[in-house]
Amino acid sequence: MEGFEKILGESRTLPTNFTRDVVMKAPSSDIMNSLVRSVLTLASYDKNCMDTSIENVLRQCIGLIAIFPMLSVYAYHAYNHYENDDSMYIHRPQKKLSTAENLLMMLRPDKKYSELEAKVLDIALVLHMEHGGGNNSTFTTRVVTSSGSDTYSVMAAALSSLKGPKHGGANIKVVEMMRDIQKHVKHWDDEAEVRAYLKKILNKEAFDKKGLIYGMGHAVYSLSDPRAQVFKGFVQQLASAKGRDKDFALYSMIERIAPEVIAEKSRIYKGVSANVDFYSGFVYSMLEIPLEMYTPIFAIARIVGWSAHRIEELINMDKIIRPAYKSVMEEQEYVEIEDR
Repeated sequence: MEGFEKILGESRTLPTNFTRDVVMKAPSSDIMNSLVRSVLTLASYDKNCMDTSIENVLRQCIGLIAIFPMLSVYAYHAYNHYENDDSMYIHRPQKKLSTAENLLMMLRPDKKYSELEAKVLDIALVLHMEHGGGNNSTFTTRVVTSSGSDTYSVMAAALSSLKGPKHGGANIKVVEMMRDIQKHVKHWDDEAEVRAYLKKILNKEAFDKKGLIYGMGHAVYSLSDPRAQVFKGFVQQLASAKGRDKDFALYSMIERIAPEVIAEKSRIYKGVSANVDFYSGFVYSMLEIPLEMYTPIFAIARIVGWSAHRIEELINMDKIIRPAYKSVMEEQEYVEIEDR
């Protein structure tokens, strides 16, 4: 325990002037890109960067877990100041506060938040921090770890995977879709009208015309996503406190009828249910968290899972992961360049 406390104590702060010299330089609206850059730059400050011993990797992972909230929030404030010409606030985190409390405190100009707000955000972070080894970013963590790479490169690769709209950016699409529905459906309590618009979305006639109802369905969960079920009760409490009951009622209705609309259109009988992304974006909007921070918050949670998988891969395996591919193309005769 004494050794662990030493590791933890060394991992709670950013290097001197790092915020000024790295985070605030070249601000970007894509906070995930800023986060990747910061993580890779941190490798330069670690004299034991390439040491893959479990003790050293544990130190590195704990350090990154501790400072991800700062890296994300400070990157957002830098972007918001330089690109949006808004005021910039750099609040230092407080050791006595939880990750959720520090996130809200650092994001808000007045540093104020309610106990319920912090509790719901904390639940969101817990539900997002781990989801098995099959998801894209965790598999990336395993693959890059298996090559013998350093912790900073591994986490940068995982972040790059997570930022994709089909993975960590999914809750942003849910929020955008819900705004579109609220704009085009006149009566939010009219189930027939909502159902008709969902059919338009599925038929590629509305919203982004991709034919997807975002936040519905999961590669593993079909009958229900237990994370969404746990989350929903807390979401309802926050919606009531924020005066967003009407919005929550619309979300609940869509959660109930969207699987029916999808099954009718696609003839899917295995079951489709709301996933955790369906409600998380709604929660972040009620917490007045900017859209640019949605995926970084996912990363702040998920790095805990990535760290566990990296350490497990180092302990249990000593072989590079190398997927095999089989071409499905038909053989063709080679044609000389001048004849093509």
